[in-house]
Amino acid sequence: MVFSLLLFLALSLLLYALFGGADFGAGILEMWRMGKMGKQEHALVQRAMAPVWEANHIWLIVAVVIVFMAFPSVYATVCTFLFIPLMCVLLGIVARGCAFVLRYYDATAGHSKLYSGIFAVSSTFCTFFLGVLAGAMTFGRLDPLATDFEAAYLAPWLNGHCALTGVFACSLFSFLAALYLSGEAEVKALQEDFQKRAAYASIGMVLAGAAVFATQRGLIAKFIHTPLALSCFFLATLLMGQLWYAFSFLEATQSVRFWTRAAGAGVVAMVMLGWYSVVFPAALVFREGVLTYYDAAAPAPVLKALLIALVVGLLVIIPALLYLFRIFKWEVLE
Repeated sequence: MVFSLLLFLALSLLLYALFGGADFGAGILEMWRMGKMGKQEHALVQRAMAPVWEANHIWLIVAVVIVFMAFPSVYATVCTFLFIPLMCVLLGIVARGCAFVLRYYDATAGHSKLYSGIFAVSSTFCTFFLGVLAGAMTFGRLDPLATDFEAAYLAPWLNGHCALTGVFACSLFSFLAALYLSGEAEVKALQEDFQKRAAYASIGMVLAGAAVFATQRGLIAKFIHTPLALSCFFLATLLMGQLWYAFSFLEATQSVRFWTRAAGAGVVAMVMLGWYSVVFPAALVFREGVLTYYDAAAPAPVLKALLIALVVGLLVIIPALLYLFRIFKWEVLE
């Protein structure tokens, strides 16, 4: 049952990255301000996100519920010793959501600019600290036996490795958002502009990813000796090559735009699966020892009840989300 719940956890995190992560990436892209079509960019982001951005958070909720119910010691440790970056994530989610809604309903020029700035900054801020959390959970600086504030609550995440993981998350989400938005854009200039942003973000993603591995040598050894991680790296490289070829030599037809978005989602999926396979089965890495998902698992009756609830819940949630996308996104997805 533990492995089945881990599959649900991995799936929920992947779907949150593919959908919610793209929403965060749209805010990061607004920070870039490339080109001179700010109003058109805002309109495109608003049209792309407005129908679905709230629904995308369902996958984060599912992931939190799984960790809380199935692996309570992991949940308690993260909420205690990584409280500061966790609160930064939550504050960022609230701020960006409020700003995104208010800039649509309050069209006053000055106010709209203010809300757009909050949306862009909070999206970047939130994504960065999501990456910081991911890095802190596996970097090996967590110390439940620490006796001072710095060692217990700052050292686990306030370091170069976690900061680079945050930069990598920003690059990953902005890459995905640029691909999605290039596919939804109807103006050729906007399509090309977002394709350029996707290309730049992919370069940043590669450089930041290499830096993350360089700051933790143990990851390189685990990566080399994990066949699934090597396979994911190979497939991600092939998909990235396909994207660069499409950007450089293919006309942006409806079919090409669909497959570039699918390839981009595939790159993100391979990155996350590769990372997951490298750190598995560790849930948290401490200064002294490792807490695995199997060690942290709740009693069997709890796991069984949660597994049944997830199956029944997803049978309701997935058709509802598909119907939502059919209403608002079908023409874009075709």
